[in-house]
Amino acid sequence: MYLESVEQLIKEAQRLGETLGRTALILEARDREMAVEQLQQTMLKRLKVMKNAVAEGLKGKPSVGGLVGGQAVKYQEKLLAGKTLASGVFGKAITYALAVSEANAAMGLIVAAPTAGSAGVLPGVLLSLMEEYGLPEEKIVDGLFAAGAVGLVIAYKASLSGAQGGCQAECGSAAAMAAVAAVEGLGGTPEVAAHAGAIALKGMLGLVCDPVAGLVEVPCVKRNVSAAVQALAAVDLALAGITSAIPLDEVIVAMGEIGRSLPLSLKETAQGGLAATPTGKALAQKIFERKEENYGKDS
Repeated sequence: MYLESVEQLIKEAQRLGETLGRTALILEARDREMAVEQLQQTMLKRLKVMKNAVAEGLKGKPSVGGLVGGQAVKYQEKLLAGKTLASGVFGKAITYALAVSEANAAMGLIVAAPTAGSAGVLPGVLLSLMEEYGLPEEKIVDGLFAAGAVGLVIAYKASLSGAQGGCQAECGSAAAMAAVAAVEGLGGTPEVAAHAGAIALKGMLGLVCDPVAGLVEVPCVKRNVSAAVQALAAVDLALAGITSAIPLDEVIVAMGEIGRSLPLSLKETAQGGLAATPTGKALAQKIFERKEENYGKDS
């Protein structure tokens, strides 16, 4: 499926009288010369992987670098005990975003949506909505197709890579995609979905990529939570009739320009930001020393 803009997708949806997700599905089926049902089954498999990743993350396994692991379990315990500020959709979204991100950090199977470093955002948002509102899988699948279409536009107009555009290109893009998908699932119009995506992405502009020790652990795992909450807030605003003054396509272009302006030290090189703090450097040193010790034992 080739898309140059979200506006193009909206116009096609209007022409077909369909939602963004259904339109994306129809276009994909046409371009691939595949049956709609076959593509839906493929996306259902992706949804199952997302669900399994949540379950895996809630086992509390330590990450490769040992910097995260068990945080999703700890938060869920407080949530279930009624001792968190967040509840309902927001509380579950935090739990699930943490869980999937920790599963990824422990080398578990996840759906890179759009990247491994931002893999917790879409499951966090969509699975929490699915449970709290009793949404059928078909609605979530449509939402995932809408998210994928917006992701294609972001890749075309800007970037989905932290190495190119900072974390705004990963968690920021994931927040926009999740917001669009959530509006789709909740029955909003294509225009409302686009406003939600724009509001979500605007809140993530300028976010740098500064992984400690170069691992997708700190601060990546908790940034997935921030992006998921940002997406849900954007959905709430958009469904309340609050619009984005700047269209989503223009926000995406702005993100690309910001990404190109960021120094290399803030684009996944672990040379700046939190990775360059005294504590960040100390943690990296411990990880590297442990790796050297293990390498010596293996050899």
